[in-house]
Amino acid sequence: MVSHKLKNIPAVGYIRVSTEEQANSGLSLSQQKSRIVAYAKATGLHLLEVIEDTGKSAKNLNRPGIQKALEMLREKQAQALVVLSLDRLTRSVKDLGFLVEFFEKSQAALVAVQDSINTLNAAGRLVLNVLGSIAQWEREAIAERTAAALSVKAQRHEKTGGTVPFGFNVTPTGKLVTNEHEQDALKLILRLHKRGISLRKIGDQLTNQGYSPKKGGQWHPQVIKQIISGAKRRIR
Repeated sequence: MVSHKLKNIPAVGYIRVSTEEQANSGLSLSQQKSRIVAYAKATGLHLLEVIEDTGKSAKNLNRPGIQKALEMLREKQAQALVVLSLDRLTRSVKDLGFLVEFFEKSQAALVAVQDSINTLNAAGRLVLNVLGSIAQWEREAIAERTAAALSVKAQRHEKTGGTVPFGFNVTPTGKLVTNEHEQDALKLILRLHKRGISLRKIGDQLTNQGYSPKKGGQWHPQVIKQIISGAKRRIR
């Protein structure tokens, strides 16, 4: 049963196709639009317009159509966004989490016709919150898997991206190999740091003993601090 709360609410429809072929044929777009228009008539929604993104994937929200629709909601020109299904909005876990927060903060409604989601009622809000929780869980799980992978790479002395850590060189295949001269300097840095010597004085000692930073120049305290932090991460 359709909620009476939708009646006369100003809404914006959004439709999307991901390929140029679909965009040129217009078939999928016209089907989405006709379903949204029919839904609006049946529920009494005041449909202001139907915005489309043609030939745009849902991998991110960098689409002119969806940005215009969200801006209308943000500026209170419309109070609800109507899509045929959630996958017309996004297929990205990260963006789904953003959208859940957006609809909560803007107090706008989201209606997904095929998914039977209408956040003007408690059941619809529950479904969206569950989806948002799943999105958050997936983001955290990805972060944990990434951290674990980086830890394994560090233990194997494999380059994990970014600059080559002090004390190592990188081979053409991306393998980290020890740089004996820098390893000696690294041992001195850690030994002096453990004794409570200031970063600036550590730099003076390194210079006096003929050691230089990987990129040359003077020893700055921030560079030494980064070297110490990197070494501690690899030890853990």
